[in-house]
Amino acid sequence: MAPKYEGMSHCKLALVFAVLMDLLGAISLLLGVFAELEVQGQDFGDLLVYTGALLVLLSLLGWVMWYSGNIEGLTSRKELGGTLHGAVDRLAHSLSRRIRIPRTHSSPS
Repeated sequence: MAPKYEGMSHCKLALVFAVLMDLLGAISLLLGVFAELEVQGQDFGDLLVYTGALLVLLSLLGWVMWYSGNIEGLTSRKELGGTLHGAVDRLAHSLSRRIRIPRTHSSPS
C-alpha cells in the first residue's frame, strides 16, 4: 500500500527551487534598481535587473511543477466505470502516477 500524503508535501524540491529563484530574483531586481553599481565607469544595474527578471521567470517553472505535483482528487474514467480512451488520457494518467509514487532506491544484492 502506498503511503498516504497529507497536505501539500509533494514535490518539495520544486517548491524549494521556486522559492529560492524568487528570492534571488527579487534581491537582484532590487539591487539593480536601487543600488549604485558602477565599476570603472560602467553601470551594472541593468545587468542585475535583467538577471532578476529572468530568475523570477525561471521560478515559474518550479511553481508549475510544484502545483502539478500537488493536484489530488482527479477521478479517471476507468474509476467511473468507463475505459481510458485516447493516448493523451493514458499519458496524463501514467505521468501523474510517476510523479505521485515516491521512488525508493534499493542497493543491489
